[in-house]
Amino acid sequence: MTDHSTPPHGVHDLVGVGIGPFNLSLAALCDGVPGLGTLFLDRRPAFSWHPGLLLEGTVLQVPFMADLVTMADPTSHWSYLNYLREHGRLFPFFFSERFHIPRREYDHYCRWVAERLPSCRFGAEVTAVEWDASAEAFAVTHRPSGAPSGGDRDGGREERVLARRVVLGVGTTPVVPEPLRPLLTPAHAGRVLHSADYRTHRAALAGRDDVTVVGAGQSGAEVVLDLLRHQDGEGRGGPYVRWLARTPAFAPMEYSKIGLEHFTPDYVRYFRTLPEAVRDRLVREQWQLYKGVSEQTLGEIHDELYERTIGGGRPRADLHPGVEITAVRPVEDSEGRGYVLGCRHTGQGTEFEVRTSAVVAATGYAAVRPACLDPLDKLVDWDARGRYRVGGDYRVALDESVTGALYVQNAEMHTHGVGAPDLTLGAWRAAVILNSAAGRTVLPVPDRAAWTTFGAPGAGAREPGAPEPGARAGEAAR
Repeated sequence: MTDHSTPPHGVHDLVGVGIGPFNLSLAALCDGVPGLGTLFLDRRPAFSWHPGLLLEGTVLQVPFMADLVTMADPTSHWSYLNYLREHGRLFPFFFSERFHIPRREYDHYCRWVAERLPSCRFGAEVTAVEWDASAEAFAVTHRPSGAPSGGDRDGGREERVLARRVVLGVGTTPVVPEPLRPLLTPAHAGRVLHSADYRTHRAALAGRDDVTVVGAGQSGAEVVLDLLRHQDGEGRGGPYVRWLARTPAFAPMEYSKIGLEHFTPDYVRYFRTLPEAVRDRLVREQWQLYKGVSEQTLGEIHDELYERTIGGGRPRADLHPGVEITAVRPVEDSEGRGYVLGCRHTGQGTEFEVRTSAVVAATGYAAVRPACLDPLDKLVDWDARGRYRVGGDYRVALDESVTGALYVQNAEMHTHGVGAPDLTLGAWRAAVILNSAAGRTVLPVPDRAAWTTFGAPGAGAREPGAPEPGARAGEAAR
């Protein structure tokens, strides 16, 4: 393990902005690479992965091999299996026969890595990334988190570091339906919220008369299941649970072995050859690949509802797919405040209202352009919809005057397909970026990983410039 925080030449080879799982994966793969000076910055005090949804019993939707490094370098010290060994838990894990690990354990594993990598610095808020033509490098300005601009902490002022390459891994932000956004204020805290904050308000929600969950993905299903389990054995105690979703069904995530080949380098390369309009359409149509619910969670919800019917009872719950919220208005209820949701059934075209005490919007996340990138705005080649144009090596298209490289992680679904936010491709993508940044093959990446041939047979199915089948492993990353 090498300390990369103070490069002798004064310019870092690579600086990462944000330390979520994807940039942490890159930091882990960069660790110990000779001649590569790296620094990763994050405004949070420590690593934390979706803390609002770290519920007991929830598991990752990908196998444990989709850790930070294994799919690119299974010999790495930072693998999940080595984490188990370091904690004396290899035998218990072996006997548990788990392929999908607890979500809380994945968070702890990532914190174990982040706390030990010398290149990771927390409590450092990046305020600006700009191109310094005189230094032929990016200038990355950061300050202690929470400090005012230009302020200091124990005498320490804003710090400016130079980097030949910058990797944005700032993550995504919660998405809330437009009618609910005006209610995301302190006056409605704990009653109208995104599922990202569910754990914080979990106990209070369990005591409400009626809770409505919006969104048909895994997070929505887990919140519904957790609320059902707060009812007593016959379903009389706890809140009435209502589940609304725009999707036509509460559908299982596509998890067939062949279907999962959409999360391979092969599909990424194929997807990149398609016209932009086709790519945008495919992402919408493939929602079950990344927005569906695990069959196990759906089964557990069904079992909870079934239990409520013993002895002739009826579940205190309603499930409504194909419904979108069109309006929300606050009203007084038995608890002092409630809400009336204006709803429209998308199939029937009918409108109706429901009354509820609280709303949890499990409506996903979206990539946003970080404010620190504003100084580069005129140097980035944005597409017509204001999105990054991203190359095969995850490099953002910049003005030709910029000789450095800017990369993005998990902001390229529109160019690379549904695998962008999925942990399965995290280590592979990090290896591609590492190879590109290093200008050589540090870690070989596979040329063929799927049985499926996406697109027509032959060269037309490959991204322009991709190697022919049988080319040396790693060349596609250059």
